[in-house]
Amino acid sequence: MDRPYDYLIVGSGAGGSAAAYRLALSGKRVLLLEKGERLPRDGSTLDPDTVLRQGTFKNHEAWEDGGGKTVFPQEYYNVGGKTKWYGAALLRFAPHEFGAEADYGCLPWPIEYQDLEPYYTEAEQLLGTRHFPIEPQFGRIVARLTNGPGWQSQPMPLGLMLDIAADAGEASHFDGFASVKGLKFDAEQAFLGRITAPNFTLVTGKAVSELLAHPDGRRIQGVACADGSRYQAEVVLLAAGALHSPRLLQHYVERAGLTAALPGAGLIGRYYKCHLNTALLAFSRHRKTDLLCKTALLRHADFPHSSVQPLGGALEGDILSGELSPWVPHRLCAGLGHHAYGFFLTTEDASAADNRVVSEGNGTLHPRLDYQRRRIPKAAAEHRAFVGRFRRALLRSGFVSFARAMPLEATAHACGTLVTGADPARSVVDRNGRVHGLENLYVVDGSVLARSSRVNPSLTIYAWALRTAAGLEPGGHA
Repeated sequence: MDRPYDYLIVGSGAGGSAAAYRLALSGKRVLLLEKGERLPRDGSTLDPDTVLRQGTFKNHEAWEDGGGKTVFPQEYYNVGGKTKWYGAALLRFAPHEFGAEADYGCLPWPIEYQDLEPYYTEAEQLLGTRHFPIEPQFGRIVARLTNGPGWQSQPMPLGLMLDIAADAGEASHFDGFASVKGLKFDAEQAFLGRITAPNFTLVTGKAVSELLAHPDGRRIQGVACADGSRYQAEVVLLAAGALHSPRLLQHYVERAGLTAALPGAGLIGRYYKCHLNTALLAFSRHRKTDLLCKTALLRHADFPHSSVQPLGGALEGDILSGELSPWVPHRLCAGLGHHAYGFFLTTEDASAADNRVVSEGNGTLHPRLDYQRRRIPKAAAEHRAFVGRFRRALLRSGFVSFARAMPLEATAHACGTLVTGADPARSVVDRNGRVHGLENLYVVDGSVLARSSRVNPSLTIYAWALRTAAGLEPGGHA
């Protein structure tokens, strides 16, 4: 091993990249290890057949669900992580969503909204967050919906460059695709791309397989990678995501014999959340001409944990083929795409301890993703009712719709498996991002989220990582 780095970060998604940016400003030696490589710039990341039908850029690691069935979570191993694909919608959690809601099953954060607010602002500035005008056809849909009782809309904050509106290819493929021309402010562009100091090192193709124990038992000495390489650091930050960071910590705690010594050891991997999500396609007799589409967020007063956002860009035949029944001919899908709007209906899922990630070697050949809606009945009931209410509102507006619940494999909003909290016996990570009971291990990805809100978690992950990194600086927050 080389001489120790000051900071070592595992993973280059939203949290890892934001933490790397902030820590690199300190002048200390920062090492960022990423399992994957940089994405190609040959246009393949914008091709629906390559991205969706073939799934070229998704990982193919086998997991099993709670019943032992093999599943393949839709994870991405590349510089920038999932933000390269989904990172455009950048919404803040509401202040009340940092508090407990026992009746619904939500845990409290150990911090309040105002503790994160400055970092929300910083992240928004770095990500170039802006609002785009609602395009004419979608504007008419919004007007019809909000004329009905209960429906409200608000502008959608997007991390897109203004120039994207003049590039039809990029504008129609920014949601679920990776920009070739750098017109989307993902983690790589907004954070890693700003780091010019020589004290920062990014190494790709490094799958971290093990956290290395310090002889004192309460510190992490560094990490070992699958290729046999090892790296040392004074401080280690986990940013491998809600499916992978808990597996690293589970293995470490077991090997180091800390299961009884760490009060929250039994909670590692628990409280997995990924939102209750339904994809909905609405068809009109009029040909769609809008380009961006993802310009407003819809809510309803009767459903406080739920929201609707349009899917961005074009719904081409390759995209519709993945949503409609397999017996619908591809040529028909191509025609329908010109008359279809896509929507993503999201409901906050409650915190159920048995919804969890279990690492391989704990009685299973593969890692396990055990998540069942029956464990969060109030969230499931709200989501069903919300989908029904929205479909009826669309029908009154002249749209026939088809809905499909997102399967277990859809892990775009995964969070919650190393939950943060004030009580070491009821949480894994403290208010400053440090793992309870370990002196130099921090977590800066979505696994810390005590609640998932009713909107995309990426901006909150960026803000948490910036706050955690700021706290590691001399004189950082208490």
